[in-house]
Amino acid sequence: MTVLVDPPTWPAHGTLWSHLVSDSSLHELRTFARAAGVPDRGLDLDHYDVPADRHAALVAAGAVPVDGRELARRLAASGLRVPGRERRRASRAALLARWASLWAPDGGTPAPEVRAVGEDLVDRWREPHRVYHSRLHLADALDALGLLAPGASGRAPWHAAVALWFHDAVHDGATPDDEERSAALARELLRPLATRDDAEEVARLVLLTAGHDPAPGDEAGALVSDADLAILGAAPPRYRRYVHQVRAEYGHVPDDAFRAGRAAVLEQLLALPALFRTPAGRARWAAAADRNLRAELDDLRAGGAAAAREARP
Repeated sequence: MTVLVDPPTWPAHGTLWSHLVSDSSLHELRTFARAAGVPDRGLDLDHYDVPADRHAALVAAGAVPVDGRELARRLAASGLRVPGRERRRASRAALLARWASLWAPDGGTPAPEVRAVGEDLVDRWREPHRVYHSRLHLADALDALGLLAPGASGRAPWHAAVALWFHDAVHDGATPDDEERSAALARELLRPLATRDDAEEVARLVLLTAGHDPAPGDEAGALVSDADLAILGAAPPRYRRYVHQVRAEYGHVPDDAFRAGRAAVLEQLLALPALFRTPAGRARWAAAADRNLRAELDDLRAGGAAAAREARP
């Protein structure tokens, strides 16, 4: 793994900025950045923005100085780069427009209290400790729901969409406490915006994301669960980027503990009666998800075996 930094040539906020990236591992990048005193808020999906006055210190700490073109080439080759089109649909403005459309589907302007809740939620999804459970995951889940919702009945798509906005609104990495706190937040913030029944349904759907096991016939639950898990059926390069994001988000967990915990999560998912519960979800993602999960589980076991061999006297 090599950490790279380009010259400080990008102007913003009264100074020039460099980009700090890894050519192979977001986990190693975050570890390096924290050790060098770069705050988590500097992470912008696939790189850190660092001010000019930190450039020399980062090079002294081990970052390799390269020009901007070489840095961009190495980042693209790493598979960690987040393309511009993904950045745009996960931007603050794009997400707020999607939130508004849930409350004013005719293109009108939602009430000020609706916008205030949307801004609060976007800020939560942009918290600096997040790497995978970020605004990009929210945009991905909403996009996935858009593929699943046609043909769904009644208010199930609306309840599912609002639940996706709340499902990781509280995220400290502690299941099921995160889901319980997110459901409580949904009840609180939706109280002035929706009926009690709607708020309770959204909270119920948020709680379902702790186990992704909706009951048969739970149409809204199936939509939420499948949209949240759609990343598992991504093409292999995108799935690998997701794996890197998850590892970086739990960077404080030692490697052996992370391998054990992550393997348990994968085994739980593979043991579900069905990973995807909607016909569209099964058709789109089930086969690829099974391959991705089993390949990652094999890699975790191989990594654990290699670490055990290295630890032997």
